[in-house]
Amino acid sequence: MQMRVLGGTGIKVSPYCFGAMNFGAWANSDHDEAAAIINAALDAGINFVDTADVYSAGESEEIVGKAIKGRRDDVVLATKFHGKMGEDVNHQGASRRWIMHEVENSLRRLDTDYIDVYQIHRPDPDTDIEETLSALTDLVRAGKIRAFGSSTFPAELIVEAQWASQRRGFERLRTEQPPYSVLNRTIETAVLPTTQRYSMGVLVWSPLAMGWLAGKYRNGVDMSTGRAKIVPAMYDQALPANVRKAEAVEELAKIAADAGCSLTHLAMAFSIAHPGVTSAIIGPRTREQLDDLLAGADLVLDDETLDRIDEVVAPGTAINAEDSFYTPREVSEISLRRRPVATRSAA
Repeated sequence: MQMRVLGGTGIKVSPYCFGAMNFGAWANSDHDEAAAIINAALDAGINFVDTADVYSAGESEEIVGKAIKGRRDDVVLATKFHGKMGEDVNHQGASRRWIMHEVENSLRRLDTDYIDVYQIHRPDPDTDIEETLSALTDLVRAGKIRAFGSSTFPAELIVEAQWASQRRGFERLRTEQPPYSVLNRTIETAVLPTTQRYSMGVLVWSPLAMGWLAGKYRNGVDMSTGRAKIVPAMYDQALPANVRKAEAVEELAKIAADAGCSLTHLAMAFSIAHPGVTSAIIGPRTREQLDDLLAGADLVLDDETLDRIDEVVAPGTAINAEDSFYTPREVSEISLRRRPVATRSAA
């Protein structure tokens, strides 16, 4: 694989990043099999591995640590913090208190003394961004992490963080990890232009649109199991947006056939075609899934094919708004959108 530079860090990474979310209790809990799949990916030329503390309550990190033992120096290792990791109310978020505690847990589970890219898994509206940046800067200077980034941050928060770092002399966000696929192109509007402006590396997740672009739901969706049961708004084909998604998948399958590739390979090639994208995260649960993804790793889509994709899903748009995976608290919480009854003025 032809390596790409991760933003301005000078670190060179593969265009496919191996995502380990599906290893552990959430999906494949066979540690030996999981380690073998990771090592097969590394042997094939992937040098970038991404996980998170919250994936299977730390089990994914443990599996990754076992898999890369003996070849740690050849792996660019990324993990994330923010998700709830215990019953204590402070065992989550992006506070200095939690970051300093949780980085030690991740280092222990990963069986390493440094993390290449440490990422804020989601925005934390309860913590000043300067508090988070200050703590992460101290970890860089202590040698426990090499760089840090964000995940699923809107453009305005990325800009705020960049300005805060400049103003306070902190290390700055070097990467962003947003959702991106043919069916969800919203980051093209503001996030990618922003990350490009600040020379940030971008590792996109869900390039197969949570299974839609793997052809998994072409014959319908079983709403009683898996992700469809957890987030029905993204899968229920009784909803107009998901009907449109199903129609788009069929149109894209025709484009893939004309291009002489599978739908999966078309989707992956699209996800790394944008000049602002560094790597796309793959998350195979089995060796067969990995082999299929690797078979399309060298595919480059021509302009005619990309133009046809634009006709199916317009640049900067998403067919289903639910696929953005992030709703600001100011929108989701009613109390932040309405004045208290006692202070409202009479009409």
